[in-house]
Amino acid sequence: MTKLLTSVALGLLLLLSLVGGFLHPAGGQAVAGGPSEKTVTLAVNNMYCADCPFIVKKSLEAVPGVAKATVSYKDKTADVIYDDSKTTVPALVKATTEAGYPSAPKN
Repeated sequence: MTKLLTSVALGLLLLLSLVGGFLHPAGGQAVAGGPSEKTVTLAVNNMYCADCPFIVKKSLEAVPGVAKATVSYKDKTADVIYDDSKTTVPALVKATTEAGYPSAPKN
């Protein structure tokens, strides 16, 4: 009986968390297309090996306000989704540069 009650309680908690996530995606943070969310593509220099994109990605994700960073070794770019009320493009450039990968917004 205890296992049944525990299973039901866990199931309800899971259901409530899914419903809560559906009603309030990202826990109240800006979601894709939100009013303060922006996307920028950075041209990234000094990426010469397969590990470089991982380092660039982690340096960008460490910046408060960055929602997602996708780094392409092939294209030498980083696509960054960020909340412009929490960070700026110069802060993103500074993060990659301090990690050893100078970058600039791509035109």
